[in-house]
Amino acid sequence: MLSFLPKTPFEIQNELKAKFRTKRKTLKLTQEQLSIKSDVSLGSLKRFESSGQISLESLLKLAFVLECLDDFEEVCMQRGELPRSIEDLL
Repeated sequence: MLSFLPKTPFEIQNELKAKFRTKRKTLKLTQEQLSIKSDVSLGSLKRFESSGQISLESLLKLAFVLECLDDFEEVCMQRGELPRSIEDLL
């Protein structure tokens, strides 16, 4: 796939689940420990780490415990206008 094409929701979902699992392991937390600390059910956490499916509220709770909640502040931030053609880039 060409790198300038936007990622699909499925690709982003897979990246998020992998990043969250890696962060959990880096902090040396088991799924059960993270579940308790975040108040997210163990079933929801296991489903997220296997399929990427999770509610927004649960995702934010996990992000808080995993010390990456601030990363969500950039979601949907207004950016400068993107070029519409190659000529606009030149």
